[in-house]
This record gives sequence, C-alpha cells and structure tokens, in this order.
Amino acid sequence: MDRRKFLLTGSIGAVGLTLNARHTFGQARKVSVRKAVKFGMVEAPDLTIAGKFQLLKDLGYDGVEMESPNDLDRDEVIAARDSVGLPIHGVVDSVHWEKTLSDPDPAVRKAGVDGLKTAIQDSHAYGGSTVLLVPAVVNKQVSYADAYSRSQMEVRKVLPMATEYGIKIAFENVWNRFLLSPLECARYVDEFESDHVGWYFDVGNVVTYGWPEHWIRILGSRILKLDIKEYSRAKGESEGPFAGFEVPLGEGDCDWTSVYEALTEIGFEGWATAEVPGGDRARLEELARRMNRVLRIQ
Repeated sequence: MDRRKFLLTGSIGAVGLTLNARHTFGQARKVSVRKAVKFGMVEAPDLTIAGKFQLLKDLGYDGVEMESPNDLDRDEVIAARDSVGLPIHGVVDSVHWEKTLSDPDPAVRKAGVDGLKTAIQDSHAYGGSTVLLVPAVVNKQVSYADAYSRSQMEVRKVLPMATEYGIKIAFENVWNRFLLSPLECARYVDEFESDHVGWYFDVGNVVTYGWPEHWIRILGSRILKLDIKEYSRAKGESEGPFAGFEVPLGEGDCDWTSVYEALTEIGFEGWATAEVPGGDRARLEELARRMNRVLRIQ
C-alpha cells in the first residue's frame, strides 16, 4: 500500500501515521525552547517599538511574534529588530477568523487567501519562519466536510508562494469546531504532502477536552511551534468555558511535567510563545518566570 492510500484508510491509518519514518520519536533528546510573546501583549504606551523590543530582551525573552496585517510601520519594526537584536520568529494571520478559508462565499475565501499571502510576505520581511493560521471554522452554515475540503483547496493555492518565500504555514488547534482529534490533525497536515505546512500546537486550548501530552506524541515533528497558555477545567465548568483560561500559568489543569516529557520524546526544538493577557514590565517579568518554570528553561 502506498503512503497516500495508507493515509486515506481512516482512523487506523491515522494511528499508523505515528509510525511513519518522518515522525518517529527516535532517541529522546533534551527540549530546546526559545520563549517569546505576542507583540500586542506588551502594554507600554510610552515606549517606542524599539523600546518594547528592548524591554522583552531585558526580561529574558528570546523573540517576539507579530500580527499581520498590522498598523505598524514595517521599516520601523525591522529597524527595532536589528538595533535591539530581538528576532521576530513569525506572524499570526489576523484575518483568518473573519475571512475564513471555509466560508461558502468564494469572495470571502479569496479575501482570506489574500490575507494569508500578505502574512507570508510580512513574515518573510521580518525574518520569520511561519504564519500561524486557523484553517477553517465549522458552524451551522459550514459543514465539517466542506470546511475540510475548502480549507485544503485554498491553502494549496498559497503553497507555491510559501515555498518561494521559505515560510511554513502552521495550523493552530483552536475552538473552531474543526480538527478535534490529533489523529485527524496529523492526517490533515500530511495530505498536503509539503514540508511547508505543519502544526502550531496550542497547549492550553486542548485541556478542556483532552490531554496535551497525547496530542504532542501523535503530532510529533509536525509540531513547528507552541502557543503557551493555561486552563482550569473547574473554572471553565463553573463560570463558562472561556473563564477556564483565567488562571496563572502553571496553576491550572495542564500537566506541565507530562507535556515536557512528551516534548522531550519527540525531540522538540523551537519557539514557545505565550498567548495570555499581557501587561506592563512587572506582568511580563512574572510571565517569563512562569514560562521558565513550566518549560524548564534555564
């Protein structure tokens, strides 16, 4: 049976994905993590872009992630990166929720594709390596099957450009009622048969209905980068689903020891970016300490 037919055999085939030579664990290695925050988390209105970059570097962050498009002067952002020496490791596609690649309207999908192209250009200009993308949204008007086929169709239109610019499209697991299983996520990535797609694994987003360490072991080297946040199941159940995120990093239901062990098994090396409420210097300093603790950063 060839590889593509194997992938299409359903859940059994999806389980077999973890045995594919591209994604086997091999010898366990130490996790190598570079920590970052989203630029919008830096709440310091008195600081210039360069000042904000310097603040992050002073607090021990290794880099930052931008949104695209944004209302900042690109040249000023690049100058800040270079003068401070703080890398911009990638961008978040900021139109993917409004202009979804699964929308029934071709015009909306085209706008989403155009936004993705802009994000690829921005990431390349910043010296980044990825664009974070929510690939689709399932709702009453958009069936699961349509979301799957439409989103893959639209992403494929952009892959030649991503390849040309050397940027990887990293799909994120979010509360979009789509790709609800790590087996399915692995299959979705592999069906592109491209080294320019992968997974942007959000640790906290899984906790309400699963266990992050299970996902990490299945997704393996498909995981390009990590989003870091916490979740409390009890708080989510008693106060509403989104309230579950309102807990300090390391004080919720994410088993960070198991997460670290799983990351070690797959030999993860790369960026881990906080996606939590930001704040001033004190808040960002405390967040850096918490990230160091849960991710065992020296």
